[in-house]
Amino acid sequence: MSDRKTAKDFHPEALRLFDRYVHGDISRREFLTGAAKFTVAGMTALTLLQALAPDYAMGQQIQADDPALEVEYIKYPSPKGYGELRGYLAKPNKLRTKLPLVLVVHENRGLNPHIEDVTRRLALAGFIAFAPDALFPLGGYPGDEDKARELFATLDQDKTRQDFIESVRILQKLPQGNGKVGVVGFCYGGGMSNFLATELPDLAAAVPFYGRQGDLDKVAAIKAPLLIHYASDDERINAGAQAYDEALKAAGKDAQSFVYPDTQHGFHNDTTPRYDKAAAELAWQRTLAFFKQHLS
Repeated sequence: MSDRKTAKDFHPEALRLFDRYVHGDISRREFLTGAAKFTVAGMTALTLLQALAPDYAMGQQIQADDPALEVEYIKYPSPKGYGELRGYLAKPNKLRTKLPLVLVVHENRGLNPHIEDVTRRLALAGFIAFAPDALFPLGGYPGDEDKARELFATLDQDKTRQDFIESVRILQKLPQGNGKVGVVGFCYGGGMSNFLATELPDLAAAVPFYGRQGDLDKVAAIKAPLLIHYASDDERINAGAQAYDEALKAAGKDAQSFVYPDTQHGFHNDTTPRYDKAAAELAWQRTLAFFKQHLS
């Protein structure tokens, strides 16, 4: 991984265009047109887009067949959501005691290989982790990032939110678990983590990575401690950060925010050039320690 491209290999404006593209603010054609101004020798706008896209093999840390883990895809009814949800469950192979539980919420592309890998990382660290696929009602993660984003935009978010609420309830009832559920989410999943904190008074901990902040009018309802991770160069998300931090502080909530210097939105995702190894490792260490403190 030493020769992999990093955010510093791309013009900052190209990275901002890419962020707008992957979050649906501009079309693929608009990205290619805009990015053409920021290409370097030997690179076209299309190859720039390809260079910024995820490489899941590069980012895999834990093999799906790791003998220390037990993994499976499971389905559950979700009567208030889409009717049925499907997710990826990972847990240590040998359970000697009831374990803490973590819900993993993906980005705006559904349950892709990277999120499955993150779920296995949590299981290897001693948690039972469950990652639902919000795209399951539409056929599941399609294996194509552009198609996944297109499908994601058509979801009924009221139903999807209910699916994630139901996922917490599912985890709480798992006989191998201790009943204490935390949530970690990335981008869209970060926003979902903030949402769940406002909706579920029995949520035990929430860790949003660069996600949209919760409704300020609902901050008073939050009971879970929050550990919030932000990238420094993330105007879209950071626009709401100060007001959220101030509202949490004014309401006397147990909340910490960290801004990681010289990082891009998505800095924890080790399948793309926006990955920042030092920041990702520090944020993950903090996340695991936070969950062990509040879920054990």
